[in-house]
Amino acid sequence: MASNRGPIEYRTDQNGNLRAQRGSGGVVTALSAASQHIELTWFASALGEGDRRAVQNAQGERLSLPLIGPQTYLRFIVSPRNVYHKYYNIFCNPLLWFLQHYMWNSPYTPNIDAKVYDAWENGYVKVNEAFASSIIEETKNDPRPPIVFIHDYHLYLVGKYLRQQMSDVTMLHFTHIPWPAHSYWLLLPPHMRQAILEGLCSCDIVGLQTNNRDVTNFLHTCEALLPNAKIDLDNSSITIGKHITKVNAYPISVDTTGLERLARSNWIQDYKKRLSPFLLTQNIVRVDRTEPSKNIVRGFKAFDLLLDRHPELKGKVRFLAFLVPSRTRIKQYQRYNEEVLEMVNAINYKHGGANWQPIKLFYENNYPQAIAAMCLYDVLLVNAVIDGMNLVAKEGPIVNERNGVLVLSEAVGAHEQLKEGVLTITPVDTENTAQKLYEALSLSAEDRKRRSDILRKTIRRDDLDNWLCQQLADVSQLLLQQAAPKAAQLALLHL
Repeated sequence: MASNRGPIEYRTDQNGNLRAQRGSGGVVTALSAASQHIELTWFASALGEGDRRAVQNAQGERLSLPLIGPQTYLRFIVSPRNVYHKYYNIFCNPLLWFLQHYMWNSPYTPNIDAKVYDAWENGYVKVNEAFASSIIEETKNDPRPPIVFIHDYHLYLVGKYLRQQMSDVTMLHFTHIPWPAHSYWLLLPPHMRQAILEGLCSCDIVGLQTNNRDVTNFLHTCEALLPNAKIDLDNSSITIGKHITKVNAYPISVDTTGLERLARSNWIQDYKKRLSPFLLTQNIVRVDRTEPSKNIVRGFKAFDLLLDRHPELKGKVRFLAFLVPSRTRIKQYQRYNEEVLEMVNAINYKHGGANWQPIKLFYENNYPQAIAAMCLYDVLLVNAVIDGMNLVAKEGPIVNERNGVLVLSEAVGAHEQLKEGVLTITPVDTENTAQKLYEALSLSAEDRKRRSDILRKTIRRDDLDNWLCQQLADVSQLLLQQAAPKAAQLALLHL
């Protein structure tokens, strides 16, 4: 398994001792489930000084992770700090992230200049090469053909580097963020976009979040921009020479059983008590990283409109926003964070008073507190401009205790599965969002329960285990197909 962020982060406590804690982010949450089913070595970037110390202490050995999985091991990729900075802070974020979230024309758009060219060559390429080299070194003495799962936009080039040196490797690359229309990739220099597409098409399976958007866009991107690629739209496959790449949708989900168990824990019950003083008759909740694609400012603007149009709600409704600091070293994110805070203060000043503030902001990375809040919402707002999937839209309905209503952007990947149980909004339409918020607050108890039942049933059916098992099943089927010709040849020789 290869991903930029690993399942464990090591930090140094006040006594100078190394402490391991579970890594943050949806990718880690999702992939940690794999370790419960299979033996794996996880390759990830060393993100801080604690990770680097852990590598030194291991003296070349893999780190065992019994708390993550019974047969799970970790290999950190230690990049020079300036190389990792170029790779992550200049090329991956914001450039690739912004391109794939259709944010190129936003006020936060990066320019492609000499700095970006340098970040590609001396950052992105270097880190991807380092991942491939580490995987090759790890597997060289194993007689079994390696099976490698590669994750997300940080590691688009790894597949090609592995294929060049390991012809028998089986690879699945899964991209967690949206795959935009091929015209958007024209914004990236040709040699960069071609290397990205070649890296992905070196894999046996390319996994994406949705069929209607991502799989279709990827196939058309390769058709338009990858020379010598033959596209089969009916079978969702790409052939280059003799190599065939299947392109499949695997909508990522949540561990429903684990979430329900967590929601019942004393830990969450304690946080619910802490939040109770902030709750009013009805409560709108949002849980997001503080970044432009999440569309936080427009969500607050829609709430502002709601209070303008329905002053009778003042003092009866509160908006509780749980925002996680995100990529705080990147200037575009710093600017957006300032814009969010300014909007909250403006709305509270405009509508609030001594006894009531319409928005209560929590600005911290506190997952159990966010889960507690999702237990208590009457309305959950997910209005991202675009998202690969958005796991909040799936976590909320599973843990919520009030048959709360999900107001969901149609540009979020989760909408493809959940649309029957949600109130759908157009993410940049604040007028429409304000109307849907009012509708959500006004729904009958019967309608709220009907929608909640639909959401819970859908999410439980297509849970995280199902997401993982679909991928494992497709890889298994691929291995059987590859083995069949060899078995036939052996049978003929035997005859």
